[in-house]
Amino acid sequence: MILIIDDDVAVRTSLQLLLEQQGYATATADSSASALAVLQQQAPDLIILDLNFSIETSGDEGMLLLGQIRNLRPAIPVILITGWATIELAVKGMKLGANDFINKPWSNDHLLQSISTLLNLQEKRTEKLSRKKLDSLYNFQHIIGEDDAMLDILETIGRVAATDASVLIMGESGTGKELIAESVHQNSLRSNKPFVKVNLGGISTSLFDSEMFGHVRGAFTDARFDRTGRFEMANKGTIFLDEIGDLDPGSQVKLLRVLQDRTYEVLGSSRTKTVDVRVVCATNRPLEEMVSKGSFREDLLYRINLITIRLPALRERPGDIPLLVNFFLNNLREIYSRPALAISREAMKWLQQLPLPGNIRQLKNLVERSVLVSKKDYLEVGDLQSQLETSPRQKGNIDLPEVGSITLEELEIKMIRKAMEFHKGRITRVAKALGITRSALYRRLEKFNIPYDETAD
Repeated sequence: MILIIDDDVAVRTSLQLLLEQQGYATATADSSASALAVLQQQAPDLIILDLNFSIETSGDEGMLLLGQIRNLRPAIPVILITGWATIELAVKGMKLGANDFINKPWSNDHLLQSISTLLNLQEKRTEKLSRKKLDSLYNFQHIIGEDDAMLDILETIGRVAATDASVLIMGESGTGKELIAESVHQNSLRSNKPFVKVNLGGISTSLFDSEMFGHVRGAFTDARFDRTGRFEMANKGTIFLDEIGDLDPGSQVKLLRVLQDRTYEVLGSSRTKTVDVRVVCATNRPLEEMVSKGSFREDLLYRINLITIRLPALRERPGDIPLLVNFFLNNLREIYSRPALAISREAMKWLQQLPLPGNIRQLKNLVERSVLVSKKDYLEVGDLQSQLETSPRQKGNIDLPEVGSITLEELEIKMIRKAMEFHKGRITRVAKALGITRSALYRRLEKFNIPYDETAD
């Protein structure tokens, strides 16, 4: 049963008809007192709560009721109904324990998707599923791992994939966030529609609108042709927003709008377009910490993380290293026509003891380099050890990361950020320290969405 709490009879009736058409049993309450009376008698499966009652628009009454609901029925999922003007209030409600917030006027599809997802996650697991059982239920053929933490992640993916819930994937560089995003798509009802990958860290602020929403011919000086934006490419499918933690504040606002309303405008056109898309985001940055520092919008974080998946580092699941190594070797046998490729037991144990800060990406690079350099088909500890550079090494005040643990672009971003911090954003000094011109530095700051003050010098 779903409990609808709203003082507006038209809203209660509309929601009740919508839900009952979908087969849900409902109950309604028009005040805090009547809602609490229902909750004293029975436990609904889910609650839809309006934040404002009668002429009161501050949301205080709704927020007080949310606190009472959490004390009385802490396990019941709650969806807040709010207007755009009270998004800040809705975020406050999420902090108090609400599970999602929906805008007025709401989209029926969006609301039903949220309800389906939250009810699905409430279902109790009767048994822990083995990897074999998970593979029989879902398509996880590209994900290697049998660690308990990974099995829990795969089960979560399987349960939420059929919904349209937004998913946030967090984890260190090289842990396989893109593979997890692809699995969400492959196991969804959108699997036969586009899966569009966007590296937000590689889109400059000035090109964000054109890249994401498209442009029409003549929208700006170099716009010689119409361009289709990434959201339009992903329509009816899934859009994967990688490195969302690198997005600058201005672009965060634009992204929030399309995620909130599912509408956008093509650059150079005044016509509003609607998009139907599943959103999956990923980052290796601490978004909660960034929110507290003001560098990432709190309302955007709550919009993208209805489901959060935290991928463990490879050092936290060493039992999966042999599975990964054997998978890499199987591929290398075919690629390099070396059917006898194998690895010693001692070498495998040695790999399991490594910290591997670059995680799966680093392990793959290490194994492949060792295969290419070694003249033997049987890899031993020495063959691998010779390809592993000591980490970290010092060169002046610069930490050189281990080979394979970071990409060249990531290293460049790291160096620019360090130089900007050391020289307090003074562009001339930063450019000189990095050995590039001011204009070259400006291009990189734009490309990597690194904030700067044009007056600082």
